Amino acid sequence: MRKKISVQDLQLGMFVDELCGSWMEHPFLRSSFKLTNTKDLETLQHCGITEVWIDSAQGLDVAVRVNAISETDEQQKTNAALLRATKNQHAMEARVSLDEELDTARKIQAKAKLAITSMFQEARMGNALPIGETVSLVEEISQSITRNPGALLSLARLKTKDDYTYLHSVAVCALMIALGKQLNVEDDLLQSLGMAGLLHDIGKMAIPDDILNKPGRLTDPEFDVIKTHPVRGWEVLKAADDVDDIALDVCRHHHERIDGNGYPDRLSTEDLSLYAKMGAVCDVYDAITSNRSYKDGWEPADSIRKMAEWKNGHFDEAVFNAFVKTVGIYPTGTLVKLQSGRLGVVTDQSTKSLLTPKVKVFFSSNAKTPIPMQIIDLARSQESIANVEDPALWGFDLRKITGL
Repeated sequence: MRKKISVQDLQLGMFVDELCGSWMEHPFLRSSFKLTNTKDLETLQHCGITEVWIDSAQGLDVAVRVNAISETDEQQKTNAALLRATKNQHAMEARVSLDEELDTARKIQAKAKLAITSMFQEARMGNALPIGETVSLVEEISQSITRNPGALLSLARLKTKDDYTYLHSVAVCALMIALGKQLNVEDDLLQSLGMAGLLHDIGKMAIPDDILNKPGRLTDPEFDVIKTHPVRGWEVLKAADDVDDIALDVCRHHHERIDGNGYPDRLSTEDLSLYAKMGAVCDVYDAITSNRSYKDGWEPADSIRKMAEWKNGHFDEAVFNAFVKTVGIYPTGTLVKLQSGRLGVVTDQSTKSLLTPKVKVFFSSNAKTPIPMQIIDLARSQESIANVEDPALWGFDLRKITGL
């Protein structure tokens, strides 16, 4: 049974189900947990939060351990359904346009790049990782994804060859959270998924720069060095404080394949966790859509098509299908030609169909001339997408068109 109580009435053994107040007011990675540590109790009572919700069915009650009858299964199902509906309603109300979210997403990305760069430097020097400093950052990324996932995901894709290593971690963090939302995971688990994405490549701090940033094809011995980074990262994280099992799992296993031909442990589908399978999809998508030292990134829609061709050996089918729903068949930033001949850039996904995103049209392919920009919601239009276009062949700078 849930009860709201004063933090001063908290006792060890209680199950904290929800912290009342802004996430900025407390340092906890999760918003629900069993209170077993005196230090955590003292932190809660002095961090500025005045009230919390406890669940007496999972821990101590205000006065005594609960022996009373808990909610019936039917009540629990009803309450869970109401909670999901409320969350979905709040998410819909929080949605903003791509243009509205871009400035905020740009600031979050810049802050995240500095944090990851600092973390890599600390890891290289053998210092303790500042995990606690990134908790609020992951929450900011999660909130941006809720408001408009296309903003941060599109920005994260536009990396230079020099900042790839750091911004790749930010992108995978955002993708893991977005995929987690698609899979309806609980809010506290979203925080863990985001942290796992942020930390998954920390082992690359141990790879020499001349190999990590080599502009040409790697030799077999060089690739063997690259393949050590999951275990090197896992070792660093295992020695750190406040790193949970999900981050450890994703760090070590994001290069595994469901057919058992990945690395480092050659695990196959039945031995891989859901989180590792999620990490594998998010890692590959961002890698192939980004400009690297040895190749230019593929367009988002082409990348989804390529990944669909690989999925039988590489990816868990259910996870990959959920990922496609997350980013879309025509991800934000994709240049498309409509049946009318107008060219446009995908700016947002539709809740109705993967085939009907919102598109900002700006050019007539028939007249070969610019036209007034207009947002078309294909879910409410007679228009449809004819095909995906390569912006390089048209000479378009999509950043200017989309505002990225």
